[in-house]
Amino acid sequence: MIERLIGRVLASALLLGAMGAVSMPAYADGDAVKGKKAFRACRACHQIGPKAKNGVGPNLTGVVGRAIGSLDGYKYDGGLKAANAAGGVWDEAKIIEWLASPKKYIRTIAGDDGAKTKMTFSLKNETKRKDIAAFLAMFSKSEK
Repeated sequence: MIERLIGRVLASALLLGAMGAVSMPAYADGDAVKGKKAFRACRACHQIGPKAKNGVGPNLTGVVGRAIGSLDGYKYDGGLKAANAAGGVWDEAKIIEWLASPKKYIRTIAGDDGAKTKMTFSLKNETKRKDIAAFLAMFSKSEK
């Protein structure tokens, strides 16, 4: 009887594992596949992936879970330095908000109405912002 119970538990675990292996992870209600396509607009300034380097903007590999304004080797503007000093850490929700209006976001998180950021690009489409956040999350430290 115990052997049958163990067999059922193992079979259930294997089934759930197999289901998870074929499904795409969902991040921030976004679609990472669509986010990869939407990220094309970001490539003018940012790179992502194992061989990514800093450009006009910082390398975004591992951005989810990273302290704001903290990537070694990149010279951040005053607003992002202030956000770092305030203890900000990037997560998907913050990225979605940031992409809507970087200037407004940095002024809020830095607590300074005069804070500035080099990033002038903004994305009004919330679905695309969620998709990009999901795509970036695929390259987070916890997902490597």
